[in-house]
Amino acid sequence: MNTLDMPWALQLVIALFLLGGAVVALIGSWGLAKLPDFYTRLHGPTKASTLGVGCTLIGSLLFFSHQQDGVSVQEALVTIFLFATAPVSAHMMGKAALRRRLRGVARTRHMPEE
Repeated sequence: MNTLDMPWALQLVIALFLLGGAVVALIGSWGLAKLPDFYTRLHGPTKASTLGVGCTLIGSLLFFSHQQDGVSVQEALVTIFLFATAPVSAHMMGKAALRRRLRGVARTRHMPEE
């Protein structure tokens, strides 16, 4: 089976997932480079990894599931592990920064005392 046998609606859905994932990853990497302190910079890549890579994996899952006439277990497992671990790791990094009393920008609320 090749991609010519794939229905155009499925090709459109896969393309939208891939393009959406790429756009979210681009915005997240821009946030990592441009935001002012650790706490705000942590937010961008976390969303980029969860939503951007997640959309890309879902598009890949749809494509390879159609090609193999069954659910692609590898992509499904990677997507589940990604959605479970990315927010937890970001939370742990944020907690570590709070414990180390890492300084944020002046307008950040609820910062630890010096």
